[in-house]
Amino acid sequence: MKVCILGDGLTSLTFAKALVNKGIVVDIFSNNKSRNITDKIRTIGISKSNIEFLNKDILNIEKFLWDINKIEIYSESSINEKILNFNNNNQRLFSIVKNYKLKDYFLSNLKKNKFINFKKNINFELIKKDYKLIINCDSSNVITKKFFYNKINKNYKSNAYVTIINHKRIKNNTATQIFTSKGPLAFLPVSENETSIVYSIRGLEKIDLLNLIKKYNKKYQILKIINPKNFEIYSSNLRSYHYKNILAFGDLLHKLHPHAGQGFNMTLRDIKEILDMIDVRIENGLELDRTICSDFEKKRRHTNHLFSQGIDFLYEFFKFESEINNYALNKTIKFLGKNQIINKLATKFADRGIVV
Repeated sequence: MKVCILGDGLTSLTFAKALVNKGIVVDIFSNNKSRNITDKIRTIGISKSNIEFLNKDILNIEKFLWDINKIEIYSESSINEKILNFNNNNQRLFSIVKNYKLKDYFLSNLKKNKFINFKKNINFELIKKDYKLIINCDSSNVITKKFFYNKINKNYKSNAYVTIINHKRIKNNTATQIFTSKGPLAFLPVSENETSIVYSIRGLEKIDLLNLIKKYNKKYQILKIINPKNFEIYSSNLRSYHYKNILAFGDLLHKLHPHAGQGFNMTLRDIKEILDMIDVRIENGLELDRTICSDFEKKRRHTNHLFSQGIDFLYEFFKFESEINNYALNKTIKFLGKNQIINKLATKFADRGIVV
């Protein structure tokens, strides 16, 4: 059996590793263009259940993880008092990992595998003839532009600024999210002396990021702030997941607002689902072909869209709260957050997505 994967980002490498573990030959195609996708300040949050899935079924990444066992949420009108607080009895809720370390680890592992082939230059006409199943994880190739452009888009008219602060060593296992008047600001620990910052700021004008970080920072004695990078924020959901035997995957299917850190987690849930479908076909001696594409779309499209809407609702809710600066609304949120059933449901939603 042979599968073609287009793109060489983290999603492509993770999917490829999952397939070669099953003895499936994988050809990974990428363009010759040099891309700065391994930026050393980019981090990823991975939920507890997805870590268990990765470690057990794909590749053990435990040595790269920094565990988060508590999440504290504040708002502009309640900056000194938590409005929501999630914890798991000091056990892992999710973990933070640097993107480039994870990608390099998958890449080095795959290069040693006899079932993997890395190829350059995507020739669509040749690929169509040579493969019965094509996984497209590349947002810029000709196939994407030709077949996967019909999306439900939302432009948040915001910029996300990302950086890492170096600070004095502390016990650093609590993630903090502040819904400020300008947008959500997340402090995501990476180690005892490093913390990732993601600040999604409404409006596209230039801002004084360093002073804004210092304004809301109540915990860290900052020694250095690495030069931040920024990108425009929008969300999208693809209307059709496949064209014949070509399945769009990863950010091509669903792109979320970064405030919840759920983009790669959604992709991992998609990988788990499609691996189950592949297992059934292997057990029954069936080919890996276009039927996987249609079956996957039927199984995941509505669930993914509903989850995406849930993430967007949370953003809009806290945006509304920060705009009206309502103390009574804060009290209501705090009350709901203290309810154990609601707290467990919210934690399960973040960890496992929508389970049907």
